[in-house]
Amino acid sequence: MKSFLLNIFNGRIVSPWWILFIDIAVAANAYVLAFILRLNFQLPGYSVSEMLETGGWVLLVYLVSYLVFGSYRGVIRHSSYNEFRLLVIAAFSAFVFLFTFDTIVKQFGFHWINVPRLVLIIHFLLTTMLSFAFRMLVKETYALLTRKRTTVNALIYGAGDMGQITLEAIKNDKDNNYNIIGFIDDDSSKWGVMLHSLPVISWKKALETGESKEVEEVILAINSISTSRKKEITNVCLDRGWKLKVMPSVGNWVNGISNKNQIRDIRIEDILGREEIKLNLAEIENGLAGKTILVTGAAGSIGSEIVRQLLRFPVKNILLVDVAESPLYDLQQELLLSHYDAPFEIVLADATNEQRMEKVFDEFRPHIVFNAAAYKHVPILEKFPYEAIRVNIGAAKVMANLSVKYGVEKFVMVSTDKAVNPTNVMGASKRICEIYIQSMAQLNNVRTSFITTRFGNVLGSNGSVVPLFKKQIERGGPVTVTHPEITRYFMTIPEACQLVLEAGFMGKGGEIFVFDMGDPVKIDDLAKEMIRLAGLKVGEDIEITYTGLRPGEKLYEELLNSKENTLKTHHEKIMIAKVREYNFKEVKKNIADLLFALQIENDELLVARMKEMVPEFHSNNSVFSILDKEVSV
Repeated sequence: MKSFLLNIFNGRIVSPWWILFIDIAVAANAYVLAFILRLNFQLPGYSVSEMLETGGWVLLVYLVSYLVFGSYRGVIRHSSYNEFRLLVIAAFSAFVFLFTFDTIVKQFGFHWINVPRLVLIIHFLLTTMLSFAFRMLVKETYALLTRKRTTVNALIYGAGDMGQITLEAIKNDKDNNYNIIGFIDDDSSKWGVMLHSLPVISWKKALETGESKEVEEVILAINSISTSRKKEITNVCLDRGWKLKVMPSVGNWVNGISNKNQIRDIRIEDILGREEIKLNLAEIENGLAGKTILVTGAAGSIGSEIVRQLLRFPVKNILLVDVAESPLYDLQQELLLSHYDAPFEIVLADATNEQRMEKVFDEFRPHIVFNAAAYKHVPILEKFPYEAIRVNIGAAKVMANLSVKYGVEKFVMVSTDKAVNPTNVMGASKRICEIYIQSMAQLNNVRTSFITTRFGNVLGSNGSVVPLFKKQIERGGPVTVTHPEITRYFMTIPEACQLVLEAGFMGKGGEIFVFDMGDPVKIDDLAKEMIRLAGLKVGEDIEITYTGLRPGEKLYEELLNSKENTLKTHHEKIMIAKVREYNFKEVKKNIADLLFALQIENDELLVARMKEMVPEFHSNNSVFSILDKEVSV
């Protein structure tokens, strides 16, 4: 019997015309019931012929209304709120027409097709209820037939709109294996009430309920929750062996639609991020409205997120410049899907190629430039200093020079904490970029405002430890950490890019903005937390091995040079670094010599030049550390 019914449901042999026929049949039976109910009120009866005559007229009107609104076209087993609403609208429209027509006819003294108003009212109510009941019966029967035997007892954390959307998404999924037993909410006014026939309880009560009803998962479906609270919930769930899932916020739904498949595992980014950053949206919008924005390194982790953040504002056009063809294509397709009408253009170009970039500037005339083009992997750049100089310094020089030439309003340089007291080629190259950008800001008669932003590691960016650890955990380990005491500052990609935008329109020119990165995180602790989030145990399921510091790698990162201090801004997470100022002519000559030397000098000589430009650069790479003494002599 079950197989037979499933074949009927899955084959969709009930065509829309059959649904229309059933709806009219329901309306016909409702009309008979309406007359019976009317007679019970001891009002004058009507003959069968009169009832058939008036009934035919009523059914004709309902038929036309159903055809006009198409309320019969849905798949009954997947009926949703919108389809129920359409059914009510169709029935109500028919009722209003009949009621109005009957009133007009009686007003003029005609008795043609005289339908009692009470019958019309009762008929409308019965038709609506019975049609709704029919659809619910089919929907629930299908859900019962397709429900999996193995179910996971789960609680939804959040009894607000997001929690109810999550419940609906779960119910609408035929492959759903969740058995939702209740809602959790921190609002005490909601405790004890029933929501969709499920109790709303406190977190404390949920812990007791979880033990008695063998809860296996908690689904976090709430937007307004602090990171500290999220971390607390995560730790409790991990200690109890419960899985913690997250329902993304509306802005992160795939194609703007909620469904059960979007409920994902909790990530390390969810519990390491800080509280929501409050931006000066009015100032940023005023700075971006109607402007053409050029973003270099647009296909990278930071560049692509800057682009996503920019699309929130009424910009005229965004130029996505990158030399990496495939990632640029991927970003293009992502934006076409999520922002089909977004004003952007991709530009496949090398930011170090001055002639190519000049054509871009000449054609599009950008108002604002975000320079995120750079090589960033410390161990690789220790092996290839040539590329660190050519790309990091070369691109910054080309983009800054063209920005001045074409009268760009604002140039925002994305830097790194590795530029502070650099111990590697990557950090030194970024520090030289900072020096060049800041020295250009000292020039007179330059329209462009030059801003530098400096922050630490970004969680989940390409090449960061988080994706690496995730892959190692998926393979069963070991998870490799360079040193048990190594620490880093972390920030999520959206956090970093939001602060880049804020700083970009806060600065007047020449500032190096330093972001509040919070407390440093031990990489060893990060690895252990990620193993726990995967539902595994350190030392039993996954081993951690220590490989030793890599060439150029610091044990601890810094955000400010020891000789620097900071000035506060109106944003609590953004400070201005007070750094030494450099003479532009001298810096310009040194950088020109360095870039020219790429053609004739080896790596050791190139690094020696970098050390002359950045005296605080002390390499811990054995290949280059000997140069420290030579430079000091």
